[in-house]
Amino acid sequence: LAVSERPGGHARNHRKIRRQEEVLWIKNNGFTRVVSLLPSVHNLHAYEEFGLPYAHVPLPPTLEPSHLAELFEKLAAWLRAGERILVHHEEFGDLVMGVLAGYLLWAGLLKSGPEAIVVLEKLCRRPMDATGREIVAMALDLVAARG
Repeated sequence: LAVSERPGGHARNHRKIRRQEEVLWIKNNGFTRVVSLLPSVHNLHAYEEFGLPYAHVPLPPTLEPSHLAELFEKLAAWLRAGERILVHHEEFGDLVMGVLAGYLLWAGLLKSGPEAIVVLEKLCRRPMDATGREIVAMALDLVAARG
């Protein structure tokens, strides 16, 4: 399981040739599925063009625990099936950090919100802001609801 910014870069920095090179790199390095969290369908055609399986699981601007539950369940199923997954959003920021921390909590790989935040901050070499921390809190609510 890996996370990144949108292949090809984000917003004004996005370049078609860079996207093609990065999609080829993803495919050639053993990833079996790309999961786009973008609200739009950007890049999906590139994955099709290169024969790389993908899933579009858009996260809306107003994120609810049910959105995370759907994503986490899909990630767990793909990982159980042996897939190697790259998850991306427009840029590599707090939303992606929060989603990964939340998944690790939900999957039982980390035990507490503070632990998840510290692990992601160390992995990403940057602090997690309020957006990421809110996602971690939602994941903790999902874990508590599950029992």
